[in-house]
Amino acid sequence: MINIEFLAIGSMLIYVILIGLSIYCLILFIKLARRGIEALDLYIHDKKNNKHNPPNDTPH
Repeated sequence: MINIEFLAIGSMLIYVILIGLSIYCLILFIKLARRGIEALDLYIHDKKNNKHNPPNDTPH
């Protein structure tokens, strides 16, 4: 009886830990996605500005 109770408590503990880790990983992924979107927006903005003002590649 006692072994079955420890097994049930242990499996519930593992289940709760896995749920917590899943939520933590989801939060980290959302932060990474936000940074990626912001970097992509900056890249697109930079490319649009350079389209109208091409770099001067003539040697001095």
